[in-house]
Amino acid sequence: MRKPPAPNQVQLLTPQMAVYDEFDDPAHRNYQPYLMYFHRTDFRSPVVNTDRLGFRLSHGSAAVASVAHRRPTGRVNLVAGASIGFGIGAGRDEATIPSRLWSRYAPSTPWLNFGAVRYNPAQEVLLYLLHRHLLPELGEVLVFSGFNALHLARLPARQQNEHGAFYLCGEYYEQMDALRARHVGRFGFGRRRPRTAPAVPPGPPGPPGPTGPTGPGADAEEEPPTLARTIATAVDLTARHLASWQQLLAGTGARLTYVLHPPATWLREQPAPQERLLFADQDRTSRRGSWDARYGALSSMETGASFSAAMRRACARIRVDFLDLTPLLRAEATEHDWLYIDRGHMTDRGYDLTSRVVADELGLR
Repeated sequence: MRKPPAPNQVQLLTPQMAVYDEFDDPAHRNYQPYLMYFHRTDFRSPVVNTDRLGFRLSHGSAAVASVAHRRPTGRVNLVAGASIGFGIGAGRDEATIPSRLWSRYAPSTPWLNFGAVRYNPAQEVLLYLLHRHLLPELGEVLVFSGFNALHLARLPARQQNEHGAFYLCGEYYEQMDALRARHVGRFGFGRRRPRTAPAVPPGPPGPPGPTGPTGPGADAEEEPPTLARTIATAVDLTARHLASWQQLLAGTGARLTYVLHPPATWLREQPAPQERLLFADQDRTSRRGSWDARYGALSSMETGASFSAAMRRACARIRVDFLDLTPLLRAEATEHDWLYIDRGHMTDRGYDLTSRVVADELGLR
């Protein structure tokens, strides 16, 4: 009898990731108007739990809350942004950044989890715009972002549209092309063209998804933008939407801070022992290719430093507070600290350290 395959390092060291895989199952994807998609609603597990709208629950020392679950009536703080804000990789809801801030490092005001997995800067601010009517008075708003915007900006210019590329954009344009094809021969107020009418030419192909070509738009002949152009595009789009955050928060008294969170490759040259095992297994088993094959020069420390400097200048120009966690985490972490569960997301230890550093640097209490 053939023995079952031995578990790999991801299964051994990070069993909670199986729950995140279930949570992110495309068969249960929660498609949304305006936003494209959001998290599964009312998801329950020992690892991750969401409310009726899809926001993750956060924990204080004696309370649990979210945007649509036991929402506090007084002032609240928000952790917004992409999957770092949401807490992908955390072993439980209590280990995410908003939970650690609320329960330990800045407990004077409840912190709600406004993070959204794989969102671009436009979607991050739209999520707030569509749900701000549910929120009480705001104190601090922390937008954790960075690498996701940079990665999406690497797609060719014709795939960006006016507001930047987004996850699932390949599938979106593919479905829109199919919808357009179903309407060939129709025109105006339900009337039909004659059967002899010429075919309507197809529209422009859509862009691939951020992890590679998916559907229309997979044009191998079109060169991606240069690294300098990629950084400039990501900074421009991020700053544009941070300015929208500023306008939406104007008059509320809330303080907006853009927090640049580094992937593992921006933080240190050599990963911790557990990270080395995990990263090797992830590269070996990924259907999308190794990390280096997917992200290339975006992963380098030099790129991280260039992006940080450009974002700092952009935030100063629009008067948004800026916090780069890269040098702060680098100064705090030892070579043996297991901080990352994959190159983009953190362990409980990583989220705890991030929360403490953020609270210290911003004077949160």
